[in-house]
Parts: sequence; C-alpha cells; structure tokens
Amino acid sequence: QVQLVESGGGLVQPGGSLTLSCAASGFMFRLYAMNWYRQAPGKERELVATISSAGRSTNYADSVTGRFTVSRDNDRNTVYLQMNNLRPDDTAVYYCNTKLGRIIYWGQGTQVAVSS
Repeated sequence: QVQLVESGGGLVQPGGSLTLSCAASGFMFRLYAMNWYRQAPGKERELVATISSAGRSTNYADSVTGRFTVSRDNDRNTVYLQMNNLRPDDTAVYYCNTKLGRIIYWGQGTQVAVSS
C-alpha cells in the first residue's frame, strides 16, 4: 500500500535550518509530483512546495521562497525539504503529499517548532 513517512522535524532557533525527509513506498515514485504542506495551530493546511516527477520543476509559497528548497532522489524514493533561515511563523506540522489518479495520500506529518 502507499506509504509516506516524514522525518527530520524538531525544535530549532530562529535563523536555524532543518531538512525534512519523506520516504515513499507502494507506488512508482519517479512518475509522480510530490508536495510539502504545513499546518500551523489554528490555521488551515497550506501548500509550501511542489516538485515535478523528474525534479526539474519546483514551486514555492511566497512565504518560503528563497529560504526553502525542495528536492528529490528518485533512486531512494525520497523527497526533501531544506529549510533555512527559519522563523517562528514557520512553526507547524509538515506533511508530504502526492496524488495518484483521484486519490490523495498524506504522510503522518513531522513537527517543526521555531523558538528561542
């Protein structure tokens, strides 16, 4: 079955960096675009970054452009989110996501907290 497992979250000080990973299984990873979303307490889930199947095209939310970088390794079935210059308003649960046909799959999420 399709599984998405995020890891790499934690507590970091403002200005710090984290790299999130999402390990995928149960489908032909290299054929599908992947997305990172986040949900802060009391807020709706928002799209953070998207990467195309081959990794040649990426898109970012305005709030993270220039600070976050999405990448993927199709040999390892893993998508990454490098987060630099983190701010307190980046605090959220981060999820990876993909859509296979009509079905959308989510991981369980990984918590990122940015605080001094």
